[in-house]
Order: sequence, then C-alpha cells, then structure tokens
Amino acid sequence: MLILLIFVQALQVIILWTHDWIPLGRLNDVSAVRSAHTTSGLVIVTLIQSVPYSIGLYFSVANLSTQIPAWLWSWLWISYVLLFLGELRAWWLPYLFRPEPERAKRYRLMFGNTHTFLPLRNGIAPNTLHFILHFCTAATLIVLAMLTL
Repeated sequence: MLILLIFVQALQVIILWTHDWIPLGRLNDVSAVRSAHTTSGLVIVTLIQSVPYSIGLYFSVANLSTQIPAWLWSWLWISYVLLFLGELRAWWLPYLFRPEPERAKRYRLMFGNTHTFLPLRNGIAPNTLHFILHFCTAATLIVLAMLTL
C-alpha cells in the first residue's frame, strides 16, 4: 500500500509541476493558460500548488524503509484533503450543481481545446488531465485511509 501511495503522489506531483508549462498534446493547452495568466502569476501558482505535495512525496520516499512519522501522516492528510476540497470547489461543484458563468468563461479560454470525455454542463467540462489529477487525489485519500484508519 505504501508503494501505491507513493505512485499516486508522484503522478500528482508530476501533473502539478508540468501541466501549465509543458505541452502534453490535447491534455493541456499551455499557450491558452499563458494567455490568461502572467508568467510571474503562473510561477507563483505552480509553487503554491506543487511544493507542499513535493515535500510530502519526498519525505514519503525518504521514510519508505522506516516507519512513516506521525507528522508526515498529518502533512499528507491535511495537504491532500485541502487539495481535494480545492478540486471540488474549482471544478465539480460548478460542473454538477452551481453554475459560475465567469469561471466557465475562464475555463473555456484555458481548457477549451483540451481533451474531455465528460459532457459540457453549466458551461464547464472537466478536461481529462484534471480528471486524472482529481482521481489520483481521491485515490491518495483512500490509500491514506487504508493505511492510517
């Protein structure tokens, strides 16, 4: 289970660091994201959304051969619950329940040319790369629950 925890963390960290910077075919649209944000703004967002999960991944790998310390379990729980709540707020609540026209307009600009398999709803369709990220976040929380509860 610890290997699975590290795998889903690593996938998320890779996505968080790269999805606004490295073209991944139809999974992202780097030029569209950059048209909506300044470079310095993207750097700040990337650091905020990536560093906490990179720290968690680093210490998870570093402690793999020993017992995971209590502080790290807390770090992982807090950071991934916050990430999941942010994903719900940013994507799934507007998609499923509450239209947010301004958010939908911004998302169409940044993600309108990316691959999605979900139908448009409330002006939003979570793209495939974000869906993968959100799935991994949920999987991380499930694995954490299996390891700690």
